[in-house]
Amino acid sequence: MTDGRITTAKLGDHGPEVSVQGLGCMGMSFGYGPADASRATLERALELGVTFYDTADAYGAGENERFLAPFFKAHRDQVVIATKFALSIPPDDPTRRIVRNDPPYIRQAVEASLKRLDVDAIDLYYMHRRDVNVPIEESVGTMADLVREGKVKHLGLSEVTAGELRAAHAVHPIAAVQSEWSLFSRDIEAHVVPAARELGVALVPYSPLGRGFLTGSFTDAEQDLSAGDFRRQQPRFTGDNATANATLLELIRSVAKAHDATLGQIALAWVQQRATVHGLPVVPIPGTRKPARVEENTAATRIVLTDEQLDLLDGIAAQVAGNRYADMAFTSAGRE
Repeated sequence: MTDGRITTAKLGDHGPEVSVQGLGCMGMSFGYGPADASRATLERALELGVTFYDTADAYGAGENERFLAPFFKAHRDQVVIATKFALSIPPDDPTRRIVRNDPPYIRQAVEASLKRLDVDAIDLYYMHRRDVNVPIEESVGTMADLVREGKVKHLGLSEVTAGELRAAHAVHPIAAVQSEWSLFSRDIEAHVVPAARELGVALVPYSPLGRGFLTGSFTDAEQDLSAGDFRRQQPRFTGDNATANATLLELIRSVAKAHDATLGQIALAWVQQRATVHGLPVVPIPGTRKPARVEENTAATRIVLTDEQLDLLDGIAAQVAGNRYADMAFTSAGRE
């Protein structure tokens, strides 16, 4: 494994230039049990050419943004910061999330994120989830105002349908759509990906490693993961579903052996090659808390799968047991 820096890609027709693989920072302080977050992981990523860092105000009720702020401050001219709004946390119940896209909330959220991140402007500001009770044109109109005011540089959307993307893009150019995309989750290929290609919008796949399942690091969330790990609540990672899905890793393992690579590297290489397959920029954001994992993940950008290997992996998603969320209502697939 070399220490060579990874290449870059433009986030669609209207976005910034970023590393061809980003870093999902959620798990550094939220969602995956006890955190061992280290500044060393962020620094190592930057050394390897990772310039695109993803967070959200909902990750740890703002704690993730606060954790990242010193790193961003030290390297502001080298990094592209992406954060999100929309998942409001009621003060009386920190376990709940209420989706809000109304203009007053958007303005409140951006000011809070700017303060926690300690920056003058957010490079890429996403709508984290869609509130169908608020016209998307109204929400994106407010986001566009933030661009004009200099508080935000580029706009993004997460888990939107093709129709929602088109409606939003008509109000203001959208740089990127963030949605789950992996060997296990391919629902966006039916409608969202073609719309993004047509509009010149990049795709930013989150959970490209299937929340770690595709690396083989665990086989049953209830048995293998800590009590605070939210993957214990996801249907495909527990019980009979987990047992069935673990068998699907054998195909990935056979391809990994041919490349002297890890399971995770093959899963990431597959996602990276969606750019060529579908003809649009694809910048996955695998998450990790360990410098060694960043090295492993970025090395995957140099793996090129053959057509035969792509064909072999193609049928995996159709065999996956269980939905990616217990409630799919807040995903694009739940509304398409």
